[in-house]
Amino acid sequence: MRTRFLLALLLVLLVVGFEVQGALLPQQEEPGSRTLLTRMQESLSSYWDSAKEAARGLYRKTHLNTVDEKLRDMYSKSTAAVTTYAGIFTDQLLSLLKGDQ
Repeated sequence: MRTRFLLALLLVLLVVGFEVQGALLPQQEEPGSRTLLTRMQESLSSYWDSAKEAARGLYRKTHLNTVDEKLRDMYSKSTAAVTTYAGIFTDQLLSLLKGDQ
């Protein structure tokens, strides 16, 4: 049971180490050639930015105190739910890694 934990910890550290090492390497990309992933990221980013601007515009247009209170209430309820489910997921993951004791 202890070896499982050490193995999982070692794998996590390896993945994090490779991610950090990959982030430190300079990106060597030719200016003319963009990969499909880069184009998809740019288009998704532009869609996300336009959606944010549209939401901001709607919010500015319909800024009412009751709407603002409802948005704050929905935000607090959703963050509480996400926190709860993240805790449950973490507990399940830890129990899976620990195994039967």
